[in-house]
Amino acid sequence: MTTRFVSAAEMMCRVLGMPDYKFAVIGHPISNASDEQLAAYARATVEQARRLLLQGERRVRAVSGGSWRGRVD
Repeated sequence: MTTRFVSAAEMMCRVLGMPDYKFAVIGHPISNASDEQLAAYARATVEQARRLLLQGERRVRAVSGGSWRGRVD
């Protein structure tokens, strides 16, 4: 997701009943970005995704008492 589309994505999350849904965000625009800039955006996206996924892991463990049963809310 680029910064230009964050507000639209947040609105869709609310409409779909997921107001707290998180997603990775990179700079906008990317159409004229250099290869180096695209690589930096990719690294930033991977880092954001890693943090989001690990937050979900902690929530699953908290909901299920430390086991892997349960759902990510």
